[in-house]
Amino acid sequence: MNHIWSPWRMEFIEDLRSKNSGCVFCELAEEGDDKSSLILHRGKTCYVLMNKYPYNNGHLLIVPFKHTGTLSDLTAEEHSEMMKLSTSSVEVLKGSLEADGFNCGFNLGRAAGAGIVDHLHMHVVPRWVGDSNFMPIIGNTRSMPEYLEATYDRLIDGFQAIK
Repeated sequence: MNHIWSPWRMEFIEDLRSKNSGCVFCELAEEGDDKSSLILHRGKTCYVLMNKYPYNNGHLLIVPFKHTGTLSDLTAEEHSEMMKLSTSSVEVLKGSLEADGFNCGFNLGRAAGAGIVDHLHMHVVPRWVGDSNFMPIIGNTRSMPEYLEATYDRLIDGFQAIK
């Protein structure tokens, strides 16, 4: 049997074990160091951050500052800013990472695959022609070609231009 090592997964497992009663998205929004929190942009009602455990390089999350797990709890302003930031995120990812396409959406509820059920967040996942290869299909493993910090550095200028 061949083994594919992914030691970074231990950080994910340890994060799950050490979760306190707080909300990770609320805590990240309150931290002062956006780069270490992987926050790329703070708007009036929502913020954009990189997924710490991404499906692909550049996997972003758009998160309302309001702690809610349902779309119906958002105000019109919060809905509008989420969509504006999703549009801006797609444009930044196209320009900075030359993505060919995108998967955008919500996982609402545990049955739908939400890992964080109580705080709504929208995924923006860049895709490239040919990015599906034998690793995820046969090996059930994803290969990440770049460190999160390097991707952050490639994206931050595009997000600083968002008004």
